[in-house]
Amino acid sequence: MKDRDIKSFTRKELEDALLARGEKAFRAVQIYSWMHERLASGFDEMTNISKSLREALEEEYDYTNLEIVEIQRSKLDGTCKYLFRLADGNMIESVLMRYHHGNSVCISSQAGCRMGCRFCASTIGGLVRNLEASEMLDQIYRIQRDTGERVSNVVVMGTGEPLDNYENLLRFIRILSGEHGLHISQRNITVSTCGIAPRIRQLADEDLAITLALSLHAATQEKREELMPIARKYGLSEVLEACAYYFEKTGRRLTFEYSLVGGVNDRPEDARRLAALAKPIHSHINLIPVNPVTERKYVQPDKKVIGNFKKELEKYGINVTIRREMGRDIDGACGQLRRRYLEKSEQGGGDEC
Repeated sequence: MKDRDIKSFTRKELEDALLARGEKAFRAVQIYSWMHERLASGFDEMTNISKSLREALEEEYDYTNLEIVEIQRSKLDGTCKYLFRLADGNMIESVLMRYHHGNSVCISSQAGCRMGCRFCASTIGGLVRNLEASEMLDQIYRIQRDTGERVSNVVVMGTGEPLDNYENLLRFIRILSGEHGLHISQRNITVSTCGIAPRIRQLADEDLAITLALSLHAATQEKREELMPIARKYGLSEVLEACAYYFEKTGRRLTFEYSLVGGVNDRPEDARRLAALAKPIHSHINLIPVNPVTERKYVQPDKKVIGNFKKELEKYGINVTIRREMGRDIDGACGQLRRRYLEKSEQGGGDEC
C-alpha cells in the first residue's frame, strides 16, 4: 500500500496537494466530486480528468475501493449484510437496513475489536487494525452503488469501538456530512461507544451535531465489569459524568444501548437502577434483545420479560424503545458473518463465496 490514501483527504487537503504539483484548483473540485458524490470506483472512471493526471495519481496514491465478498439478504425484512475485503486482505462487515423513513447503513470502524464485550462476536480474535476514513466511507459508497438507493442514516455501531479510532472517525464524519460529499446530516449520524470517558468529553468539544449512543448494558459497576471489560478502566460513574458533559455541551440527547441478556441483566431491579441512571441525563433507552452468538453462553430473554422490563422503565418516565430485530434469518449480530468467513478460511474453504 502507498503512504497516502486520497479518498481520506478533505477537499482542502486535496486542493493543496494538486496545487503543489502545478494543477489548477478546479481539478480538486472535479476529483473530490468523483470520489464522494459520483462514487467512482477508481481514477479510470474520472473521464473529465486527463489520462496523464489520472496515471500520476494512480502511481502516487491509494484509492480505496472495497471488494464485496458476500451479501446475505434477509427474506424477512430486506436487510442486507455485506462482507467486504480490504486492500490488505482483512475483512469487515456492514448492514443495510430499510425503513419507511429511509435507508440506514451500520458500518464498522475497525477490523476486529479489542474491547472484549462478552456477548459480542466482533471481539473474538481481538483487534487487527483501525480503518481509514476512506474505508469507513466506502462501506456506504459501495452499498449505495450496489443498490442504487440513497442512504439517509448512518450508524457507526458495527465491528470496532469508534472512539478507539478517534481521528479517522472525525475525518469520516466531516467528509460524509460535508456539502461536497453525500451531505448526510450530522443529525442522521449515530456513533456508538462502549464508554471511553476521555474521548466522550473530547467529542463533546468538537462542535458536531451527531447522536452519541452509549453501550451501557448494565446498571451497576459490578455487572458492567462482568459484561464489558472496558468498565474496569472507565468506571460507571466516570462514564456517566462524561455523558452528562456531552449533553450539557451539545444539547443532544444521548441514547443508552442496553442489551437484554436472559437471567443476567433483565430483572425488575435492573430496570429500576437503569431508570435512575438515565433520568438525570434525559437519555433515551434502546433495549436490544441480545443476538445469540455460538461462541458465547448468553441467550435472549423471553418476550414477556422484555415487555415487562420496558414497562418498568416507563413507570419512571423513561423514553424507551425495543429495537426492532432486523435480519434475524441471516448472520445478524455484529461480527458473525466476518467470524464465519474467517473460520471457513482457516478450514481451507475461504474461496467458495
